[in-house]
Amino acid sequence: MTAGRPTSTTIRAAFEPHGLFLRGVVNFAEPDAAPILPDGRWAASVALIGNVGSSIWPHFRAWQDEAPDRGGRDPLDAWSKAVVGPLAAGWGAAAYYPSDPPWQPFQQWAMRAEGLRASPLGILIHPVYGLWHGYRAALGFAHALHAEAEAGPGPHPCDTCRDRPCLSPCPAGAVTAAGFDVPACRGHVRTNAGRDGCMTAGCLARAACPIGEGYRYCDDQLRFHMAALGL
Repeated sequence: MTAGRPTSTTIRAAFEPHGLFLRGVVNFAEPDAAPILPDGRWAASVALIGNVGSSIWPHFRAWQDEAPDRGGRDPLDAWSKAVVGPLAAGWGAAAYYPSDPPWQPFQQWAMRAEGLRASPLGILIHPVYGLWHGYRAALGFAHALHAEAEAGPGPHPCDTCRDRPCLSPCPAGAVTAAGFDVPACRGHVRTNAGRDGCMTAGCLARAACPIGEGYRYCDDQLRFHMAALGL
């Protein structure tokens, strides 16, 4: 547990041993745009915590191997809380998770903090990491954190992608320029063809994107996420 008021530097250092990164900070000037802290005040800032590529995977699997029930029904969420919760408590911060109500606007925070926009798969695409990143938690603080200047919208990688390779390989036709058809995807991965294909090798549309190829998730992580999608 880490006592005292943290800075962006101490937050980065605390999460690094777990393969987690401080992905960005949003400071709020108005209470109506901010989450509420447990004491009823509105948060002055939130710090987004997440993975880059498979940075978390060896740490998560090592924890799961030691857990009596291997982390239960949602082991990755359980691991995230086991890592983030004690640090948040030590800093007097509120911990928010994408899996838990009240649902927080993680994508809006990420777009504001990192200037990202959604891909046809619905995943925010990063100019360096591509589709191979994620947000595991956010920390709400009563004080403003120092942050880099909030990113502007910038060039959207999908706008300059002429070939759109992500739109054609999906065997279920679930990925289109109009968006991602989740029911169609889930229906396909529950078939024999889906189990032998996407469930084993990962989403073909996601793998077709040329941005951030070097950050592609390891095979074990791909199978884990596909299994969760197919539930």
